[in-house]
Amino acid sequence: MLPAAFSDNPSRVAGIDEVGRGCIVGPVVAAAVILDPAKPITGLTDSKKLSEKRRAVLAEQIRCSALAWAVGRAEASEIDRINILQATMLAMQRAFSQLQYKPDFVKVDGNRLPNLDCPGEAVVQGDLLIAEISAASILAKVARDTEMEVLDRLYPGYQFSVHKGYPTQLHLQALHQFGVTPQHRASFAPVKKILA
Repeated sequence: MLPAAFSDNPSRVAGIDEVGRGCIVGPVVAAAVILDPAKPITGLTDSKKLSEKRRAVLAEQIRCSALAWAVGRAEASEIDRINILQATMLAMQRAFSQLQYKPDFVKVDGNRLPNLDCPGEAVVQGDLLIAEISAASILAKVARDTEMEVLDRLYPGYQFSVHKGYPTQLHLQALHQFGVTPQHRASFAPVKKILA
C-alpha cells in the first residue's frame, strides 16, 4: 500500500473529503485539512483502508499536527430537502468555511468541486493519492463513526455502531423490526419503502 504523496507545492493546500453519502441514516460529514509540511504524518491513506484503531491514532495526529482542520456536516433533514449531492457540497463548504487559515488551493476527493472562494481541483481517488485529502477522509470518517456510536446509544436495537448507517442486511432488518427513526433519510429508497 503506497502512502499518499505529500503535496510538493509550497503554497497552502487544503484537502477535502466526505463520508456517509451511501448511508441511509444520519448526516453526511466532510472535513477540510491543511497539513504542516514541517510535521509530516506517516501512514496517511484512504480512511476505508485503515483499521478503526489506526484511524483513531492518525486522527489524533492530524488534529495535533495540521496547520488547520475543520469538520462540516449536512443533516439527514437537509439531505432529504436538497438531495445527497447538494448536501455533500454543503457539508464540504461548511468544513472549508471553518478553516482557521484560508488555503491557496483546494483538492477535493471525487469528480466534483463544491462552490468555494478558492481555486481548486477535484481528484478521483484523491483520498488514496493526496495526503491532505487522506487526512480529511480520516477526520470525516472518525467524526461520523463517533456520531453513529451516539445514535447507537439513543436507539438501541438498530446496531448503528456496527454498520455505521450503511444499508446492510442487519440495518434493514432493524428498520423492518423497529421502524424509521427521526435520524433516517426519508428520501432514500430503503427508508422510503418502509414509510410508504
